[in-house]
Amino acid sequence: MEITVTQSGLYLEQMYTGCLAEAAYYIESQGEVAIIDPMRETEPYISKAQARGAQIKYVFETHFHADFVSGHVDLANKTAARIIYGPQAQTSYEATIAEDGQEFQLGDIRFRVIHTPGHTPESSCFLLINERGAPHAVFTGDTLFIGEVGRPDLAIKSDLTREDLAGMLYDSLHDKLMTLPDEVIVFPAHGAGSACGKNISQERSSTIGLQKQLNYALQPMSKQAFVEKVTTGILPAPQYFAKAAALNKHGYHDIDELLQSRTQPLSVEDVINAQREGALILDTRTTESFAQGYIPNSLFIGLDGSFASWVGTLIEDLDQPIVVITASGREQEAILRLARVGYSNALGYLKGGIDAWTAEGMSTEQLASIQAEELAQLYLQTNIQVLDVRKPGEYEADHVQNAISYPLDFINAHLADLEADKPYYVHCKSGFRSMIAASVLKRAGYEEVINVDGGIMALEETNIPRQLSACSN
Repeated sequence: MEITVTQSGLYLEQMYTGCLAEAAYYIESQGEVAIIDPMRETEPYISKAQARGAQIKYVFETHFHADFVSGHVDLANKTAARIIYGPQAQTSYEATIAEDGQEFQLGDIRFRVIHTPGHTPESSCFLLINERGAPHAVFTGDTLFIGEVGRPDLAIKSDLTREDLAGMLYDSLHDKLMTLPDEVIVFPAHGAGSACGKNISQERSSTIGLQKQLNYALQPMSKQAFVEKVTTGILPAPQYFAKAAALNKHGYHDIDELLQSRTQPLSVEDVINAQREGALILDTRTTESFAQGYIPNSLFIGLDGSFASWVGTLIEDLDQPIVVITASGREQEAILRLARVGYSNALGYLKGGIDAWTAEGMSTEQLASIQAEELAQLYLQTNIQVLDVRKPGEYEADHVQNAISYPLDFINAHLADLEADKPYYVHCKSGFRSMIAASVLKRAGYEEVINVDGGIMALEETNIPRQLSACSN
């Protein structure tokens, strides 16, 4: 959490959501508030303003977000705040489409719109000018991250390639952001782990001066060299990105009504009937709890990992009916986190959880696991197939010899490539992604799926043969 309070009373807080690596911002001056890139839920922002005796005046959106559904529409409806976008944005709801350089007064401070196309055509940054008229901070959205820049492949159209967007991004960075004073604070929309950039730093803020020194993309180079750098090594975007962007552009269901109608307790019979009619059973408990016993044909994605982004990556239909299985007390959290990435058709949750299921004599399945040392001995004695579900870069740096690389991000596309009667020992870095992958394989009919406890981190402590890249030695 980043908080800045100046002598004049400017209050600035970064409100960070870890599971989506997303940073929203609350900025207040003289009782007036601006929210930048809010998450789907509106309560945290409204409650904070009420507690501080302030009024939300603006909701600034840096672009049409693709990795999450913003709370801008609901927040504007509940507070009468104005939604502000930069040039080239077109919405299906009321919003102010600002001009490049246009300014908005907030108490004693001002926000200046800086149109920075590249990540998307409408991408814009918002420069906070303090009460003395000096640039204080810039909210860069997905244009400039800490140590990285936004990917330029999310708004490709028939007349606009990723190379075109990368060229725009180069101009935006060099002609606009890099001309700001070195001491201006950089507040991006995402931190490490976000799919909106290739390799974002762990830091959540920086300065223009430091980024000019340390960010590889801001080093002296030609536009052509920049385009090549930022378009190399980009994994395809998760399938839900375009769908979430459309919701941000055209609007969505009210979040409070959605939570009230979708956080419904369901009986065991309700769940059986829902599954029979095509509902997906989504188990959100821990990896250990899931492995010990789960409803047959469930998909595992734990709430304690990058839940929302994996939901958006693996569940293709935003309208898919979903029944959630949760630990006690986390029911609404699961429904909310589904809504954050556009999934608003949850039917409810199994009342009483998995205990209620077994109490009525319903069968469960278990997912086999193996310790790293045991796998290493088995590998040396027999011909077994190891399935590595980490990202390509992780696999290339260090992997078990002869392991198949099927990243979890795209595992659905590879299901037909596997042999139904063959055992697969699945691993990731530590065990979370591999448990998700194992549940995907089980749902697809692969019976002999064994999860490797501890993943590659545990395997590194054994004598299992590994292949390391030259730079890893």
